[in-house]
Amino acid sequence: MEDLRIGVIGLGLRLSLAVAAHRPGRGSVVAALCDSDPAALKKAEERFGSPYLTEDHRDLLERDDIDAVLVVTPDDTHERLAVDCLEAGKAVYLEKPMHITVEGCDNILETARRTGTRLYMGHNMRHMGVVRLMREIIQRGDIGAPKTVWVRHFVSYGGDYFFKDWHAERSRTTGLLLQKAAHDLDVIHWLAGGYTTRVNAFGDLMVYGDLPRRAPDTPRPEGWLKEFDWPPAARKDLNPVVDVEDLSVMNMRLDNGVIAAYQQCHFTPDYNRSYTVIGTEGRLENDGGHVKVWNHGPTGYRAEGDITYKVPETKGSHGGSDERIVSEFRGFVREGGVTDTSPVAARMSVAAGYMATMSLRDGGVPYDIPALDPELVAYFDRGQVER
Repeated sequence: MEDLRIGVIGLGLRLSLAVAAHRPGRGSVVAALCDSDPAALKKAEERFGSPYLTEDHRDLLERDDIDAVLVVTPDDTHERLAVDCLEAGKAVYLEKPMHITVEGCDNILETARRTGTRLYMGHNMRHMGVVRLMREIIQRGDIGAPKTVWVRHFVSYGGDYFFKDWHAERSRTTGLLLQKAAHDLDVIHWLAGGYTTRVNAFGDLMVYGDLPRRAPDTPRPEGWLKEFDWPPAARKDLNPVVDVEDLSVMNMRLDNGVIAAYQQCHFTPDYNRSYTVIGTEGRLENDGGHVKVWNHGPTGYRAEGDITYKVPETKGSHGGSDERIVSEFRGFVREGGVTDTSPVAARMSVAAGYMATMSLRDGGVPYDIPALDPELVAYFDRGQVER
């Protein structure tokens, strides 16, 4: 079988996906690169042999020798680029979040259905060992039926990764309760088996609002993703515009009755995602490289669970999930069908994060999630085929 020929639009922080996709003679090859930065194009060219290079994604889409496209650009560009790719008949891998508005997501979904072009969403946490292990435990019934999910997200590098570039701007992300939380909201939905219908949230720009910023149109500091300052208030050279929250909490009611909560902080000393799922017969929590289950009681507090599962060891970027998600994408482009990632689920995670951000900026007033056309949902549930 000939290698799938892939074009890549965007050569920034998710270049690891392109590296995972470049497997000459083993299924896929990166055959074209596109970025608005000529220096980024030149630098990336060395990694992929001699791919076609362009600063205009439309040139890439006109090529008959490109089978599929990875869209790994800033969030606010996703709708425009995904629609262009779908209209051109190129299968699309779209990095999360789908877009920064609910309307943008819905336009992407509707375009995919109208054109019949295959759309795949890059929610790589569905391919992380810890998430898959938690889901297996839940589906096996070890904690009974899930009733509540709690997530605490400690982002120790937040001041560097999210407040020194475009992530700090509402116009580019809506907010980090959408951009950063899109992963976790998708996982909450996957573990709980339902989608959010109502949210409320609180948050603020508590630490990074008054720190020194770069002048407009100046580059990010040298070594900005390698050298980190502590404590958080010592950080400098922040993005010229900083108007997203660095602390947020949100509550969710799902369509199956599950109640969920998500908390995100960008000025913690350590980095961790802490999941708790409580069911009718027990609870589980992830703890480092393990998932613990408590399903006997009642007792006083016990640090050790009744059962401890070891998360499978993996190699590769993002715990091996980049390699696994690219592999699923390759199979989807060739064969179609239902995949572990879901365009509808991706839209629902954006919708939850978007409406929570609106609630946060409206004093915590509850907001309902806009419904999605059932026919559109059914189309994607069938593996993107009409009846």
